[in-house]
Amino acid sequence: MGFLYETHLHTCEASACGRVHGEDYIPYMMEKGYAGMVVTDHFFNGNTCVPEDLPWKERVEIYCSGYERALKAAEGKDFNVMFGIEFNFWKDEYLLYGVDKQWLLDNECIMNMTRHELLEAVHKAGGVMIQAHPYRERDYLEDIKLAPTACDGVEVYNAANKPNMNALGYEYCKKLGLPMTAGSDIHFYNDDPMGAMLFERKIESVKNLAKALVDGSGIPVSLNPDGTIIPVSDMPEQTVSTELPTLPVIYPEGQ
Repeated sequence: MGFLYETHLHTCEASACGRVHGEDYIPYMMEKGYAGMVVTDHFFNGNTCVPEDLPWKERVEIYCSGYERALKAAEGKDFNVMFGIEFNFWKDEYLLYGVDKQWLLDNECIMNMTRHELLEAVHKAGGVMIQAHPYRERDYLEDIKLAPTACDGVEVYNAANKPNMNALGYEYCKKLGLPMTAGSDIHFYNDDPMGAMLFERKIESVKNLAKALVDGSGIPVSLNPDGTIIPVSDMPEQTVSTELPTLPVIYPEGQ
């Protein structure tokens, strides 16, 4: 069967839209059949609930608390909790895997970086940068921003997106020839289909996850409420678009 990993998850400790404490995810995700998860809370330039008037170190401590609470709750259990970040630019967002709390403490400068500068900094730390839900449409978005040269891969299946949005992202990633990822973008408990990456072997660390993602050794899948696992590539509604996006698509490469 392999091992399932949630790659896109929000806690209420750091994400304003999160509704679940980090520690409370552990029994829920284990019951669903996951072998591990990456906590990817919204960073300070996104939908964060971390106060902006605190010193950087205090903000980072609060930001990492959802992950740390989940990590502590998973002690002694056969479940791996890993650290990640969802980083926002101009409402285009990127999942960072392979960086850690100390990297954040040492790099307050990331708030002023361009997409390419951030990509370089993440690579220097041994991590990867994945564009999340690239064709997402919401009422608070005015356009779709794509940065094909400022990411290592694309989240092609986001369980919180409508199928055609995912299909557009899948076709986009396929055309670029970049690695594909899948995740739930989970903010609260639900009985809807979820996303995951399926691997033949256990992922022991987020550094190993980052390497496995860019190596293409994982399979993007959908996890149904009944426990069945379906490769995204076998889901026509998630991989073949039936209509164009309604928002304009722009390529802010130099920013």
